Amino acid sequence: MSRRKPRGRPLDGWLIIDKPPNLTSTDVVNRVRRIFDAQKAGHGGTLDPLATGVLPIAFGAATKTVPYVMDGTKLYRFTLRFGDQRDTDDADGQTIATSDVRPTDEQIVAALPAFRGDIMQVPPIYSAIKVAGERAYDMAREGRAPVLEPRPARVDRFELVERTDADTAVFEVASGKGVYMRSLARDLAAACGTLGHITVLRRLRVGPFLEADSIPLDKLRGADDAEPASADLLRPVLMALADIPALALTESEAGELRHGQPISLVALMGRIPADANPAGGLARAMSGGRIIGLCRLEEGLLKPERIL
Repeated sequence: MSRRKPRGRPLDGWLIIDKPPNLTSTDVVNRVRRIFDAQKAGHGGTLDPLATGVLPIAFGAATKTVPYVMDGTKLYRFTLRFGDQRDTDDADGQTIATSDVRPTDEQIVAALPAFRGDIMQVPPIYSAIKVAGERAYDMAREGRAPVLEPRPARVDRFELVERTDADTAVFEVASGKGVYMRSLARDLAAACGTLGHITVLRRLRVGPFLEADSIPLDKLRGADDAEPASADLLRPVLMALADIPALALTESEAGELRHGQPISLVALMGRIPADANPAGGLARAMSGGRIIGLCRLEEGLLKPERIL
């Protein structure tokens, strides 16, 4: 019995989209896949429908590197409106409470340190988190708002960058994966003695992918064009791994890794990058200018994690 041939072109690489508002990340992936007539595509980090900005789209082999992109630093800018709490914690939701309190700049700045570093955060009830097998947002839409437990989050930077008026303030946040900007906004407003929600949210960076790399979705060819969009628009698969320290190996060492064999870090002394964490950090194994795969440094060994 013959296998059905996959539909579309077998493309490999990354496309950095500047996501417009009012579309889900899945909507964008589906539209881009059609425009490029691609066999396989996925995204590197969900953006809410309200949000705009950097949405990396992985084609083909690049989908294998999505988890490492999502582990990278993300940079956001958002506008927080004080005095109005929404059920979704952003402007797409319904008002559920109001407050007349408007914090001063000094009060905001004083509250920010508590939200930097390793923190615990309760996700928004309108989120994709699963509770007993159900999506939280599905439960919330059906009037069964779930009780979500606090979870660890890492916030590297959280700064007030502009105070446009008493009702609004603009912030920039650099964070790791799984940090909800809507929760940060909600909780910061509460720490300032008031309520609040996000009105504007833009992502400026995902790992090595920057706003300057992005292409507005409406600048791509339409899905009804006779020819698919050019593959020349795609960035190399390995661009996703640019932030991971590179470690040069001999051909014989590369062969060992390909066969699943770890290598003693003692044998690699003098070649281990200074920014590679020996206690569980990742390294990009290279040989002859080619990437072999991703490895983890732990227990005195270089262990293959994903051979590319």
